[in-house]
Amino acid sequence: MSSARPRRIRRTASSDRTARLVLAVPAALLAAALTACSGGGAAGSAAQDGGDDKAPETEISVNHQGEAAAPGKPVKVTLAHGKLKSVSVTADKGGTLAGKISADGRTWTSERVASPGTAYTVAAKDADGGSDQAAFTTTEAEKVNKLSLAPGKNTTVGVAQPLSIVFDHPVKNKAAVEKGLKVSTSNGTEGSWGWLQDYSGKDRVDWRPEEYWKPGTKVTLAAELNGIDTGADGGWFVRDYATTFTIGAAQVVKVDLDRHQLSLHRDGEQVFQAPMSAGTPGGDKASWRGTAVLMSKEGTINMRSETVGLGDAYDKMVDYSMRLTWSGMYAHAAPWNSGYFGNANRSSGCLGMSDANASALYEQVRVGDPFEITGADAKGTVAEGNGYGAWNVSWTDWQVKSALK
Repeated sequence: MSSARPRRIRRTASSDRTARLVLAVPAALLAAALTACSGGGAAGSAAQDGGDDKAPETEISVNHQGEAAAPGKPVKVTLAHGKLKSVSVTADKGGTLAGKISADGRTWTSERVASPGTAYTVAAKDADGGSDQAAFTTTEAEKVNKLSLAPGKNTTVGVAQPLSIVFDHPVKNKAAVEKGLKVSTSNGTEGSWGWLQDYSGKDRVDWRPEEYWKPGTKVTLAAELNGIDTGADGGWFVRDYATTFTIGAAQVVKVDLDRHQLSLHRDGEQVFQAPMSAGTPGGDKASWRGTAVLMSKEGTINMRSETVGLGDAYDKMVDYSMRLTWSGMYAHAAPWNSGYFGNANRSSGCLGMSDANASALYEQVRVGDPFEITGADAKGTVAEGNGYGAWNVSWTDWQVKSALK
């Protein structure tokens, strides 16, 4: 026992069942203190060796421990004496939990929570050079929630395309989920999340600006959801998500149901116009009015009336199909209806044009372009969950749909 070991932190048990790490005094000082207890000359020797200058014992506690730690909470490391120099929390699945040391140096708290089914290693150093590691593992998630994102990663979309997230399972803890959704833009565009029910019946949240996007805006979503509990029947998120997209040219398709005309405007100038025939008014075959956003360009597809609740009215292969709603409203070629183009609405709900005009429009529009549909010959306004109908909600009413308002 003639030479002192380096100072280090050692783990001891505690009554509150947190993992406790204890910084031991140097071995030489410990030996001297034990000798002093035996009395006699040994006590004087201990004093000469600096036994009376023994540093206070330093203790660190971690609020997670063992093999069944609860997920969904930040990791907190607390120092009993002295100051923390650094703390790292590393997950076995890769990545670390970032955190901050408090102003007094006594505690470190992770910025994000511990994820289910993950083993973590905590490495702590104090200002005096002591160090050690602790470890804990969180319990597995009984149910996992997942999501789908739109638009796709690294795509270029129209000025009306919202960020849209549909969840596999119900989301009751909407505020906790929304806090993890970080939107950034290249030009400081501000917007708001709004919770709604998707046409599929699933929970969904969309992010849109007050007005259409500015062309050239780059948008990034970092969905930092790993470790978030979505609530009863929803389950946990066990990963993060991300997407990035760019806003293309300012294009708007204007549809006048009463005049039976469709036109494309780019940067405020009309660049295309075509006569068309929309849905037959007065019933389920009528078209929707309001702003519908081009969801997808699907080319040639088979359209069957029974899929939209219209019996056996039609079963056709349709060219240049441009989806506008989940309920089945498209803009497309409809040569069989040519006698009505420009003078009457006699379709089963879609916006029909000649082959040539449908082809020309199909080539120029992109996903995310708004179709602004006006006129009396409609069955109602596009609902917010029937495709991307958020633009039919006032900005004030849309902001109220945020779980953080």
